[in-house]
Formats: sequence, C-alpha cells, structure tokens
Amino acid sequence: MKVVIPSSYPGEVPSFDGVDVVVVPHREPVPEEHLDAEVLVAWRQPTPIIEDAARRMGRLKLVQGLAAGPDNVVAAGFADDVTITSGVGLHNVTVAEHALALSLALVRFLPLAMERQRERKWDHYLGGAVAERGDDGRVVSLRGARVTVWGFGSIASALAPLLAALGAEVTGVARSAGERHGFPVVTEDDIDGVLAETDLLIMILPSGEATAKALNADRLAALKDGALLVNVGRGTTVDEEASLAALQSGRLAAAALDVTAVEPLPAESPLWEQPNVLITPHIASDRPQGASEFLGEQLRALAAGEPLRNVLRGPGE
Repeated sequence: MKVVIPSSYPGEVPSFDGVDVVVVPHREPVPEEHLDAEVLVAWRQPTPIIEDAARRMGRLKLVQGLAAGPDNVVAAGFADDVTITSGVGLHNVTVAEHALALSLALVRFLPLAMERQRERKWDHYLGGAVAERGDDGRVVSLRGARVTVWGFGSIASALAPLLAALGAEVTGVARSAGERHGFPVVTEDDIDGVLAETDLLIMILPSGEATAKALNADRLAALKDGALLVNVGRGTTVDEEASLAALQSGRLAAAALDVTAVEPLPAESPLWEQPNVLITPHIASDRPQGASEFLGEQLRALAAGEPLRNVLRGPGE
C-alpha cells in the first residue's frame, strides 16, 4: 500500500509495516510517479492541490483528512468509490484549550487591556468597564457564569469539564437533547430560552447549509444583554453583520473569533477595529494530537477490510 503524505504533516513522518509512505510538497501537485497511491493524507494543502489530486489520482481508496471538518476535501470532486474520512477527535484538546483561553480573555477584559497597553495607559479600572459590568450583573468571572456551548460534539466533551472546573454552569446545544458527558443538552428548538440566560456563548458548529448564519440577528436578540461570544467552529455559522451591530451597540459585550466568514479576514473588515473584539487567525486546531496513531489504525482497518472511523463519505455516496 502506498500512502502520500504532505510535507505539512504534523510531527515526524510515520512508518507502518507493509506501507510505502511518500512525502510530497504540500503546495505542489502530487508528482506523476506517486499518482498510483491508494491513500492520500490531506492536511493544509491548498484547495487547488486537493482538487488536482481528485482529478489525477485514479487508484485512491481513501482520502484521510486530518482536519475535524475537511470541507475542501469533501468538495474537491474525488471519485465516488473513494472513501473520505476526517480527523474528528484529533483536535479536541487544542480547540478546547483555545476556546478556554479566549473565554478567559473576554471575561477578564484582555482585549481592552491590550488596547490600553498600545496607548501606554495604566488604567487600573480599564475605563470603569470592570466595575460597570460587574455592577449590572454581567459576567466578570467564569465562576457561576452560565455558559452555552453550541455544537456539543467531541470538542465540547473536552471543553465542558474545563469550564465546569472553573465553576461555570455549562449547557450544550446539539441536534438531539439529553445528557452528554454529564452535561444537559437541548436542541435548537429550545435554544432561545437558553440564550436568554447565557453569559458566554461558545460556538463550535461545523459549516454547512444547516448551520449557515445560525447565530443571526434574531438569535443575537434572544441572547442575554451584555453576553460574550467565542467562535472556534466555522465563521460561516455567525452572521457577521448582525454580530458587528450587536458589538457596536453593546448588546454583545465582547467577542473572540478564531474563525471568520471569509479567511483570511479582509484588511478592510470593521471587525479589526473593534476594541471589544479579539481575533486569532484560525489557529485553534493547528496541531492534531495523535495523528500518526490514528492514521495507523485507519490503514490497518483499510487493509483488513474493516470499518473506518470518521467516515464523511463512503464508496458510492
């Protein structure tokens, strides 16, 4: 079995018994001599390179994406008999840590503190913001804060206990209601009531037609006045115009965005200029954990004809 791995592969190049692992430049088309590979690993190749592989690699059986949501791989046009799988689970720890870091940054007024730092201004009360927000009942600590995690999947399973350990009351939103990992979960049918009591909303939704602008003007209006927003899912799940208006009006106290609707975020976007917005360049999931071990399990299952994990599209679908 031949496996093509991009030069952007995280960590050392793995080796597997009976497998010919070939590393190719991730920003260049797969060389002619490796078009016979049966497996292609997708991680950080530009979309045109993935699309080129879909056209030229005629013997592929599996495309293993290492991203939790490899949208460009699914849309690249691979043949119907090629299985496409994702890296769900490989990013739980890093995205959870990033979401927690962004949440704490908002709760503790770090965007405003950094603004004051640029001004070289020692403002002990940050312009009165800390006192003002604390006095009117809005969140200034995760202890006792009501946190809603919209998109309660594998990443949330790692994040929710971290939030709870700091004293937050965590509620999940997912496609089915019940209890997951010890936390209550509601469906979107009941989300408005939950949003009305939410101090901090963390978005971990994937992209897709069903989630496009899921956080729209109506949902923002349902959100508790002065709430905080963190998005580590996909930028297309938030209506940016509506969220910008909410930030400028003060309805949203602050937001931390690791993802935006258009990436990179255009230089002319007004989001850059908002003092209550913290932006990171889609780095929450920059290092999949346990990628080689996971890939080895997938290759073993493929060789044995056993079910693969994280299948996004199987043969014939």
